Amino acid sequence: MSAASVVTRFAPSPTGFLHIGGARTALFNWLYARGRGGQFLLRIEDTDRARSTSEATEAILAGLRWLGLDWDGEPVSQFARADRHAEVAREMLAAGRAYKCFATQEEIEAYREAARAEGRSTLYRSPWRDADAAMHPDAPYVIRVKAPLEGETVIHDEVQGDVRIRNDQLDDMVLLRSDGTPTYMLAVVVDDHDMGVTHVIRGDDHLNNAARQMLVYSAMGWEVPVWAHIPLIHGPDGKKLSKRHGALGVEEYQAMGYPAAAMRNYLARLGWSHGDDEFFSDEQALAWFDLSGIGKSPARLDFKKLDHLTAQHMSVADDAALLHELETYLAATGAEPLTAEQKEGLARAMPLVKEKAKSFEQVIEKARFVLVTRPVECDEKSAKTLDNVSRGILKELTPRLQTATWERDILEGEIAALAESHGLGLGKLAQPLRAALAGRTSSPSVFDMMVVLGREETLARISDATT
Repeated sequence: MSAASVVTRFAPSPTGFLHIGGARTALFNWLYARGRGGQFLLRIEDTDRARSTSEATEAILAGLRWLGLDWDGEPVSQFARADRHAEVAREMLAAGRAYKCFATQEEIEAYREAARAEGRSTLYRSPWRDADAAMHPDAPYVIRVKAPLEGETVIHDEVQGDVRIRNDQLDDMVLLRSDGTPTYMLAVVVDDHDMGVTHVIRGDDHLNNAARQMLVYSAMGWEVPVWAHIPLIHGPDGKKLSKRHGALGVEEYQAMGYPAAAMRNYLARLGWSHGDDEFFSDEQALAWFDLSGIGKSPARLDFKKLDHLTAQHMSVADDAALLHELETYLAATGAEPLTAEQKEGLARAMPLVKEKAKSFEQVIEKARFVLVTRPVECDEKSAKTLDNVSRGILKELTPRLQTATWERDILEGEIAALAESHGLGLGKLAQPLRAALAGRTSSPSVFDMMVVLGREETLARISDATT
């Protein structure tokens, strides 16, 4: 198989948000296809009409867009293809690979109850499997596949290895219900075949489904895709991921201020590895990602690792791109958009405020000095540093700053010299100056803030604080 012929798919059910586990599955499929010049397709498995909503579909698409996982073509609706699924079931029926089963639910349950009482398998064996068509009643029926009764089915899985299932453990699964609607098991196989999917990369909770779905591939004489069933994500305590572990939907991670690049990096490392590499770019992930790097054990969610990767991605990110994503973050959280003046200030401050930031929220907090308008309002703690003595010294600083070359080292020298002339350490003057410039006791370096704010704004803020 040539690399360009690789086709993967992500097939979520639109019954809620895009789960973090689903996002990782989508990412693995995207990386595998894009890294080989192949196609990454999207299918919305919306056959559960009672629970599927257009809002959930849009939430899933929005989550994928935020993560930067672009797909090829239009998303396929599984429900819209029901006629095609039914057509395949009838093809299998005509070829003798499937049969009509007229058993009622009551008859099936009675069979299972008797089996339980006798201590044998409750796997239903229909008496209609080999019945003469002339004996068929004029009654509702389902179409069942004819599963092999002997031997074994082997799933050649790129992650799990060869998984063997005895055929006497496989039932004649229903393909078409009595109302003519196709079952999920049939629909998935038909859609994957028709979409040309070559690699099915999905959660290992679908591993048992693979053996049953192979019955359809075999009956239709279709090529079986490459299987790769990936372990699920667990919480930090090693238990199945649930609400008690925190955020489950990708939109929650966006709202917490994580950049998409950091999320891609983190999700890629959840269950996949490339040597000891932890921090890597999209280009590296696309070049490195392979099914052989996926582990067999469940990955554990680790927010500390995500924070660490975020800080690394923030520090190397393009400033303009980071500013654009920060604006998207503000929109996603319902916050006020930035004014043109704030955007301009933040663009100047970005190299300073992005360092060591673990979220966009932290970027905004560090950049507060450039986002506020005069007069700068001091919080209670910083206001205490602006006593009469410090105000007087800051007034002395003004003529020095009016003529100083506006470079960080020179500004630091001027302030240090003034502090020394008063027998003070640099920190004793830096704190009231910080209050004047930022209104907080915690902020970036006062010298960095002065460079970003410029001479005119710096002097105006000192004037406000000393009058």
